[in-house]
Amino acid sequence: MILRTLIIDDEPLAHDVILTFAKEVPFIAVVGQCYSATEALTVLNNQPVDLLFLDIQMPLLTGIELLKMLPNKPLVIITSAYEEFALQGYELDVTDYLLKPFRFDRFLQAVNKALTRHNSQNEQPAQAQNTTHKTADDTQQQPKKSLTHILIKVDRKQVRVALSEVCCLEAYGNYVKVWRAGICLLTPSSLTRFADMLPQSDFIRVHKSVIVNKSYIDYIEDNTLYLKGGQCFAIAQQHKKKLKNDLN
Repeated sequence: MILRTLIIDDEPLAHDVILTFAKEVPFIAVVGQCYSATEALTVLNNQPVDLLFLDIQMPLLTGIELLKMLPNKPLVIITSAYEEFALQGYELDVTDYLLKPFRFDRFLQAVNKALTRHNSQNEQPAQAQNTTHKTADDTQQQPKKSLTHILIKVDRKQVRVALSEVCCLEAYGNYVKVWRAGICLLTPSSLTRFADMLPQSDFIRVHKSVIVNKSYIDYIEDNTLYLKGGQCFAIAQQHKKKLKNDLN
């Protein structure tokens, strides 16, 4: 699988660094270089691109503004010297955020994440073709592919977390609290994104702001769910029936 890649940065040196690193990665094919976001709009309208290396601070139009304008954006790896834009980037569902100057090992980690995500997205149409005789409801009820670990961003680290250790997840503004062994890992993301990722056989949403691991459920009393670690959460009415059916 080859990722057709476009570099968007107003600094020529930044292009040189990415081009040098990209030559060492067999699945990265640089198909274009743009020195402004406005120039990139023209390119994106005229040729297929799978991955963007995108700077933030550019004249006329910033990288963030460009992302907001794209109806069907490719995978995006932000490359910026400014850490303060990281949260905005993750809110726009970027694949990774490289803080300049970055080394080859960090670059390689980012492009591997992009490849994994690209492959996952392209598996879905094939799966849909294999289920043409199923109804929409049947498709929605199919279990998610088995997942044992997730990689989450905590501060500047990428932390690998075993799902069996996660007792619950809580929405916290533009962040999510991932509770593991009594410790809260705060990551910039949305609870909906986790809900789409986590296997439904193991996790269930009990409130718009809470997802719990079924194996950590202790008991239910009235409209309150109690976990074995002592935490308790209100059960939203729309989730109560499914919760009881799953537990039975």
